Amino acid sequence: FSGGKDSLACLLRLLDMGVPRERIELWHHCVDGDPADREVRLMDWPVTEGYCRAVAAAFGVPLYFSWKEGGFEREMLRQGARTAPITFELPGGGRRSVGGERGKLGTRRMFPQVTADLSRRWCSAFLKIDVGACALRNQDRFRGRRTLVVTGERAEESPARARYAEFEPDRADGRTGRHRRHVDRWRPVHGWSERQVWELIERYKVAAHPAYHVGIGRVSCMTCIFSDANQWATIRELAPENFARIASYEESFGKTIHRTLPVIRRADMGTPHAGDPADRVAVMSRTYAGPVIVQTWRLPKGAFKHSCGPS
Repeated sequence: FSGGKDSLACLLRLLDMGVPRERIELWHHCVDGDPADREVRLMDWPVTEGYCRAVAAAFGVPLYFSWKEGGFEREMLRQGARTAPITFELPGGGRRSVGGERGKLGTRRMFPQVTADLSRRWCSAFLKIDVGACALRNQDRFRGRRTLVVTGERAEESPARARYAEFEPDRADGRTGRHRRHVDRWRPVHGWSERQVWELIERYKVAAHPAYHVGIGRVSCMTCIFSDANQWATIRELAPENFARIASYEESFGKTIHRTLPVIRRADMGTPHAGDPADRVAVMSRTYAGPVIVQTWRLPKGAFKHSCGPS
């Protein structure tokens, strides 16, 4: 559950189908690392975790956070070191950390590449996909049971996602050996249009993530590597410290995020999304103070805009 419209639509579709809420869990992978020990994040919207907590509470379903220690920044700066451990929250409180002690020493010292290839766009693979699979593989409660992982990729988003199967075994599936896990993956909105997604959210009158209301078309990372010129211009206004750190890393690495232009040039070419002042404040807050279910629902300004994702 990223907090974005498609993962929200997945939750609402399960409820539409009559799935008991006690059978549903929301999992959110924190791309910047442990949400409890960060003052200034580099990549994600400050409000995202608070928004996820609010949605989970509003619908009466549990929410579990998971992350790679040190998050995006530690992985990006890795030099002659192993990838960091993965930590995930447990039912009833507590957390568990796994990994980080074996594996090859490696060096990155560069941003993920702007490509649909997950081996080079390592942020999705290392900070989300691997984190979720690790949490599934290392909890006894998933052994000897059937588990369904539900995610919100849609074919309309990109040619690469159009090739995803709607239903398939999950990468954490392990139906042989001592520790058997039956884990499947379902993408219930894979064939949906964006219009269908917003219509379902409107029917439930759920307030969208504040970034959509600012004018952003896709709620992934705030400083997503796929950001277009307008989003970089917006981030330079909303989060100048984060923007400056990104620009500084580009200079240090001698490599830009965009294949040809540094983020400063990209921002110079764009026009910041206006957004209402209250929405601009809300998206930069560490807590979500607004209601989740609203009486008067409004389509956010970011709806049907360029999604800034892989092609």
